[in-house]
Amino acid sequence: MAALTPARSPLRQRPIFALVSAEVISSLGSQMTFLALPWFVLQTTGSATRMGVVLAVELLPIAILGIPSGSVIARYGARRTMLVSDLIRAPLLASIPLLHELDMLSFPLLLAIVACIGTFLAPYFASQRLILPELVGDDEHVVAQANAIVEGATRATSLLGPAAAGLLIAVFDAPVVLYVDAATFLIAFALLFFLVPTRPPRPQSDDGRGVLAGIRFLLRDPLLRVLGLTALVANGLGQMLGAGLTVLAYEEYSSSKVAGAFFAAFGLGAVLGSIAAVRIVGRHDPLRLGASAFVILTLPIFALSLELPVPLVMTALAASSFFGPLVNAPLIGVITMRTPEAIRAKVMTAVLTTAMLAGPAGMAVAGPLLQSWGPHRVFLLVATGQLLATIPFAIVAFRRSESVAVAVS
Repeated sequence: MAALTPARSPLRQRPIFALVSAEVISSLGSQMTFLALPWFVLQTTGSATRMGVVLAVELLPIAILGIPSGSVIARYGARRTMLVSDLIRAPLLASIPLLHELDMLSFPLLLAIVACIGTFLAPYFASQRLILPELVGDDEHVVAQANAIVEGATRATSLLGPAAAGLLIAVFDAPVVLYVDAATFLIAFALLFFLVPTRPPRPQSDDGRGVLAGIRFLLRDPLLRVLGLTALVANGLGQMLGAGLTVLAYEEYSSSKVAGAFFAAFGLGAVLGSIAAVRIVGRHDPLRLGASAFVILTLPIFALSLELPVPLVMTALAASSFFGPLVNAPLIGVITMRTPEAIRAKVMTAVLTTAMLAGPAGMAVAGPLLQSWGPHRVFLLVATGQLLATIPFAIVAFRRSESVAVAVS
């Protein structure tokens, strides 16, 4: 298939540029908090187990509210859901350092606040993808390219955010970073409100009625069924990887700057991968591309089971994260275009909820494992588990692509 011409580039559309700008600003703050929040917990409690509990509780609402949130998006639309999410999360996040400064932040209260913040994760991430077909149309390759552009821009913040957070923590301490993140939510809200147009939600079909419509669609689709299970395992193990990197930097290097460097390396690989994704998703079968990258990204993680100098740890992280956009951009495009428009909101939240369900369990298990095993053994567990989870999906994806090609010919 021919590459997309520059005239069709999604980034040339003003609403997409505004959306990308909003996502970059919001994601930059979130990436800083990705390091600052666990570092804050480690500083104030000295416990990797409590750190894991905080991160798990932030993801727990996804298990409870993720699927029902699809009905909310279907009713109010992706843009409005994103606006509400940004507007509410700003004061919630700012309350953490404020209450700490006033000596009013107990551990149970911290858990309650992060749980409230986590309530908006599934609907926000689903809306972030669902708004793209509304802006660029329904061509699968154009949607995949738009996903690659959005992901590339936001992934760039994973290069800058943790590194900036590491420096800010060293100079000002972790609570300051949380204030900065709260401000980014408000800026993103303003950009979305004034520059991204709204479109009325599409009326639901009979198949799209009911809270579980998205789950029913996933269960009926053999490919999406396997993809959901693979994403479930991979995401749970990926959460353990992130927690392990924070503990590795805290215990072995005693440096927030090293922690920032680890996550910045992860971001650098993802940025380069996003550039590659924008160039190639229009030229290759999205399903095969995503499945292949899913397997390959697990391989560099095995190196983290060894005691390596910081530059080699960063190299392994960058090599793995390079393939992340080559998984997400094409596969999200496949999911979006395989789904009837009337039930996309419910299917997308079902997919993301399924993928993120293992996050709380992964974080809850990560704390005790990191405390008893240490990070290197946990990294070996992550790499092995992800490889075993992704190979079966790759086999199914390639068989599916071959059968489609035969049917077309």
